[in-house]
Amino acid sequence: MEETYSQRLHKIIPGGAHTYSRGDDQFPSNAPSILERGEGAYVYSPDGKKYLDYGMGLRSVNIGYGNKEIGDACYEEILKGNNLTRASLTELKAAELLCELIPSVDMVKFAKHGSTVTTAAVKLARAYTGKKFIAIPVEQPFFSYDDWFIGSTVISRGTVDEASQFTLKFNYNDIASLKALFEKYPDQIAAVIMEATTTVEPKANFLHEVQDLCRANGAVFIIDEMITGFRWHLQGAQTYYGIEPDLCTFGKAMANGFAVAALAGKREIMQIGGILEEGKERIFLTSTTHGAEMSALGAFIKTMEILKRDQVVEHFWNYGTKLVNGINEISKELGIQDQFYVEGYACSPNYVAKDKTGNVSLAMRTLFAQEMLEKNIMMPYIAVSYSHKDTELDMTLSAAKRALTIYQKALENGLDGHLKSHIIKPVFRKYN
Repeated sequence: MEETYSQRLHKIIPGGAHTYSRGDDQFPSNAPSILERGEGAYVYSPDGKKYLDYGMGLRSVNIGYGNKEIGDACYEEILKGNNLTRASLTELKAAELLCELIPSVDMVKFAKHGSTVTTAAVKLARAYTGKKFIAIPVEQPFFSYDDWFIGSTVISRGTVDEASQFTLKFNYNDIASLKALFEKYPDQIAAVIMEATTTVEPKANFLHEVQDLCRANGAVFIIDEMITGFRWHLQGAQTYYGIEPDLCTFGKAMANGFAVAALAGKREIMQIGGILEEGKERIFLTSTTHGAEMSALGAFIKTMEILKRDQVVEHFWNYGTKLVNGINEISKELGIQDQFYVEGYACSPNYVAKDKTGNVSLAMRTLFAQEMLEKNIMMPYIAVSYSHKDTELDMTLSAAKRALTIYQKALENGLDGHLKSHIIKPVFRKYN
């Protein structure tokens, strides 16, 4: 018997993909196991089947798949040599662009993925302060695959205990829990690293209170903008909320799916990673052969141009508002608004699936995703792109009405006969 794509993937790639969020356990059984290409808001499997996509390259594709302007900008940089022996003019222009764009940014280091720059931010904060401890919100699921973070989670196998014992946890929106850490570890906390928000609105002044606590205690205030950057606001969630981090990290939507990440921030901290201060002890901040690859930075420059020119961030908010209201209205009409609803920010909504007792249910979430796929809509979560327009909205709401009608029946009669898939699993779990 000929091997399936899934079998071939798992045979040679641990996990079947290079990001766990793309794994088979994250999608219903009727999802395509492999994709061949993307165009606009759509992806295609090798057999030519077309799906309206809301995963959008793990939220990295914010304009749309295969955008010609961005592709051409990338190709022009490839023809210039792509990766030169010394710093390129392209990386200088990209760095200047980011510094001009983000008010808190004086200097920047580019890399290829988020874990590199968040780990570099932690290293820089420790070097700047001479302190060891790092504080993070327990509710925020991921900052890095490096030991300092992943070793502090339930997936600690293969990490060194000593590397994560200096990672402390507090509760998002609970400033007292962070104050308690500063009191328990006086003058020992190098930094607080956190997302400004995910799906939960920060309480009034919470982010400012975190910022003030960091400054009062000599800790570096780091905002991770992997998800919020270039979605909440062109200048990031930091501008949206009116805060000023000492350091910030970006990735995902920087370059419409091309691999770019950035550590950025205040000169007095960032310059520690430099080489001009003779006699100063060095910090080996980051050193990546491909970190300033010209093709990806060309894509970043063009993506920023399109974001500004076409008011893309405004589109995220407008489309998302219509989508959230539309799905929630369907749930209300079916009388299941307490069991299925879309919440969070319109620019990056989140759908919540619960069982009849009101508990969050992965089985019910799987059922909804399964039924959306029956109408060729892949919605593992909701990442809006500029390529999602009114046609896509109408398709989505029509499919959601059908899916939620089945969801309603499953609430009444049970999942038997409705759920035809394995149940999706959390990425962050201790056992397979």
